[in-house]
Amino acid sequence: MRRVLWASVIGTVVEWYDFLIYGTAAALVFNKIFFPTLDPMAGTLAAFGSYAVGFVARPLGGVIFGHFGDRIGRKAMLTLTMLIMGVGTFLIGCLPTYAEIGLWAPALLVLLRIFQGIGVGGEWGGAVLMVIEHAPEHRRGLYGSLVQVGFPAGVAASTATFLALSTLPEADFLSWGWRVPFLLSAILVGVALFIRLRLVETPAFAKVKAERTVARMPFLEVILGQPRTFLIAVGLKVSEVAWVYLLTVFSIVYATGTLGLPKRLILDAILCAAVLEFATMPFFGWLSDKVGRRPIYIFGALVSIVCALVVFRLLDTRDPLIITATIAVIMTLTHASMFGPQGAFMPELFGTRVRYSGASLGCQVAAAISGGFSPIVASSLLAWTGATWPISLFMIALALVSLVATLAATETRDLDIARQ
Repeated sequence: MRRVLWASVIGTVVEWYDFLIYGTAAALVFNKIFFPTLDPMAGTLAAFGSYAVGFVARPLGGVIFGHFGDRIGRKAMLTLTMLIMGVGTFLIGCLPTYAEIGLWAPALLVLLRIFQGIGVGGEWGGAVLMVIEHAPEHRRGLYGSLVQVGFPAGVAASTATFLALSTLPEADFLSWGWRVPFLLSAILVGVALFIRLRLVETPAFAKVKAERTVARMPFLEVILGQPRTFLIAVGLKVSEVAWVYLLTVFSIVYATGTLGLPKRLILDAILCAAVLEFATMPFFGWLSDKVGRRPIYIFGALVSIVCALVVFRLLDTRDPLIITATIAVIMTLTHASMFGPQGAFMPELFGTRVRYSGASLGCQVAAAISGGFSPIVASSLLAWTGATWPISLFMIALALVSLVATLAATETRDLDIARQ
């Protein structure tokens, strides 16, 4: 169990680091070096557009790797997703800029972002399944949440890397400094691959394979055979995934552009929030083993509505302590509260034969709908109205969707997933 847990967590940290450094780079530098002919706001929207492409590609990764993960096994897919993500991230760090090759630069950037999206789209489902299908029955929430910690660890690693580079002169950062986080990925991927190659298949899938009940077309079984469950899975995800990218991506643009604050301040705040989630995310996972998945989700959805009403008022104070506390606390209340238990809750909704496909599709479709586009929607609403209240209404609407999905879901804490 310890080997399975470490392999899944470390691999997930690397995958999220690779995927998330793109968001920080999009907020800080990509508008200047890949979309320099546009005005600042249009360049930011274009950079966020290329960022969102990775989210649009995530359901494709969920379909591809979910299909083969449900037919061949979890272990093989985890190795492939790591390779795809690592190669795509490293090549982004090698890309020529718009000044060097013109329109080919943003075109290649988008293509490599698609590779990143496909990789992470297949990664999450395989990693959480590898753990919860090995985990003791009444500790799946805790063990699943430990895999989820890979996300804030990836946020912390990517943010810390850019923080270290923020001391560079602007010209050096724009010419070569931004490339360093992407090139470092090659080392991290090598370490994670070495660990993952030592894994064994999960008992639940081994049982399905031994009984010869492997699904022929798991994707179709999920979409056509369990449409209600699939829609519930999507609804469970849409609020927390929008919140985390609003706080870790859009907040950089809002703080440095609209509020005129130094980028180091907001990066420090995001780093503090990510570190806090190291503790709060496993706490919510553990608590879901005690009281159930649904009560924790209901709490997360309701508190997200409250946070949407106050987040910008607190950021607008421009006070460094208030901003840091706001980002850290709100990320825990809106993201960790739901993302922690999600590592167990979403896979538990589906049977073993289609669990990889069902969990991956539910997660990745929601991420494509609200995660990747939340920075674009927020930036567009701000540019259109000159105010933040429409962004708050947008976040409230997403919280209500997650609340309805939670109320429609069945409690899964006590299920024997090996018999599903």
